[in-house]
Amino acid sequence: MDFSQFNKRRAASFNQQKQLLKKLSAGKTVLCETCQQPLKLNLAVDIAQKGLVYCQKGCTQIELEIT
Repeated sequence: MDFSQFNKRRAASFNQQKQLLKKLSAGKTVLCETCQQPLKLNLAVDIAQKGLVYCQKGCTQIELEIT
């Protein structure tokens, strides 16, 4: 089985999410790709060592592990 294409897609997705986090943490507005609502960054989630990026409608929800 050739994992090269899978690894390329995974790396591209990781880099896309990293850029999204950089923009949000810099205070820039980033829109959800699905509903075009602004994404929000919440680092004060009650769950220990977790952060959250989400839109109001819930189409985007990225859980962050903060170490």
